[in-house]
Amino acid sequence: MRLTDILQPDCVIVPLVCDDKQAAIYALADQLVQNTDIADAQELKQAIWERETTRTTGIGGGVAVPHGKTAGVPSLHMAIGRTAEPLEFGSIDRAPVELIILLASPVDQTGPHVEALSRISRMLIDADIRERLKALDTPQALYDMIVELDGA
Repeated sequence: MRLTDILQPDCVIVPLVCDDKQAAIYALADQLVQNTDIADAQELKQAIWERETTRTTGIGGGVAVPHGKTAGVPSLHMAIGRTAEPLEFGSIDRAPVELIILLASPVDQTGPHVEALSRISRMLIDADIRERLKALDTPQALYDMIVELDGA
């Protein structure tokens, strides 16, 4: 699986202007509903928010990877936002978040969901890559860098 199989250019928001993590998650979920075959925004938001309230998805290094599974998602999709201002996310390193990668999955596709999370983690393990992604100032530049990294 390549991340560009599940990420469309119009599902990237730069800058993502939100006051808190719930608003950021909801904005990315709305972007997916607007630009993919996901039909029910409320169901998606609820699934992702319920997951977020059980344990933070702020993985550290200024990155969060909120995700959720719901029957209203026909196939795996991803949205990315680079925040206008760092957001408090309850991250494990207590640092604010600047890059949010949201995954929406069908309930019956655990394998692809885990594979996508793994690819995201491998991509973001490099601090230099994280900083480069957080410095990009247009949706197309961020998408292009994902394309470049996806081919590496």
